[in-house]
Amino acid sequence: MSNQQLQTRLIWGLSLASIVVYINLYLVQGMLPLVASSFDVLPAHATLLLSVTSFSMAFSLLFYATLSDKIGRRKPLLWSLALLVIVDLVLIFVNDFSALIAVRLFQGALLASVPAIAMAYFKDMLDQSVLLKAGAIYIGANSLGGIAGRLLGGLMTQYLDWQQSMLLLCAITAVLVLVAVRLLPNRDKVRSERGDIALRLERHDLKGFWLHLSDKTMIKLYLLGALAFMVMVNQFSYIQLHLMQAPFNWGRFQVTLIFLCYLSGTYASFCSAKWVNRLGRQPLFVISSLMMCIGSLVTLFDTSMTIIIGFLLSSFGFFTFHSVCNAWVAQRAQHHRAKATALYLCSYYLGAAVGGPYLLPFWQQWGWNGVVLGSLLALSGVVVLVALMARAKRRMPESAIEFIG
Repeated sequence: MSNQQLQTRLIWGLSLASIVVYINLYLVQGMLPLVASSFDVLPAHATLLLSVTSFSMAFSLLFYATLSDKIGRRKPLLWSLALLVIVDLVLIFVNDFSALIAVRLFQGALLASVPAIAMAYFKDMLDQSVLLKAGAIYIGANSLGGIAGRLLGGLMTQYLDWQQSMLLLCAITAVLVLVAVRLLPNRDKVRSERGDIALRLERHDLKGFWLHLSDKTMIKLYLLGALAFMVMVNQFSYIQLHLMQAPFNWGRFQVTLIFLCYLSGTYASFCSAKWVNRLGRQPLFVISSLMMCIGSLVTLFDTSMTIIIGFLLSSFGFFTFHSVCNAWVAQRAQHHRAKATALYLCSYYLGAAVGGPYLLPFWQQWGWNGVVLGSLLALSGVVVLVALMARAKRRMPESAIEFIG
């Protein structure tokens, strides 16, 4: 098998694995009415299922980053994906909300493997000329997985009960995992800087994390990802509740169609490399931030059309924003690459975990208008950080093709 074929298999194998991850992560976001009725909780409280999974996923990213630097990228991926199928099987038998929270916490720990390892795996195995393209395809697959998971959840809510839904999820996960594992090449490069394979956390590992946490530019990128994702993913949870109320009265499946607005983000992900080369990072940050703010404000007109337009704008802005942040982190990390990506994604998913409880009192007090208010407060932090980065004296290379390291 040629090197080009191996690279192609890696790109599509990891992209398919990411679709599996995001179907499992976001399925419950499309199932909020079914979760609420099956486990006798309020729909707003059911949104916490996404928060707890994002929380455990966030911290598990750091573990997988360390592990993959020691034993290679492929093994942790294979084991976590296999265990994910087993956990999906366990979900069939869960009939208590507290138990569901516990299983989702563990599931989040397994889901972290692919996002923690993927970008470092690409950088280890791919030629520099295809690295950015691979990242764009991978992030596009993330958004497709998110859309598929939410729409699948909506269909399940419409036609299946909880046990039937989880059985179908287990079957879909098993098939996709088998195909992804088949695609992943057997070759792997273990790039532990010390060359040992001890699994304990060592001073060397802590230095790797500290290397990136002491970099002010990296810190800003981590905060940007956290704040932007905190708004984006949780707005989609609360807009479902809003659209199911009067005067909209959308049905259980109909309300999940709002997630098709993610397709504008999928398009933005695929085009982000070209736009970075043409415009540069800072202008794209400004444009993306403004699009998220404008998109949120447009929804306040509170018609079906303006809500759809608002979410199309927000999704487009967010995924452009995320693609630029993700690529910049990978470019800037000259050492401990998996740890750099893991720290970014850790903050990213912590933002998602915090966003649900953060927006809940806004929703309870003022409904959707309150969610928009809370979102704009968070996005003001994004605007401030973007302005600070624009004023920074140290200039980074603008070429999105040349990755450092």
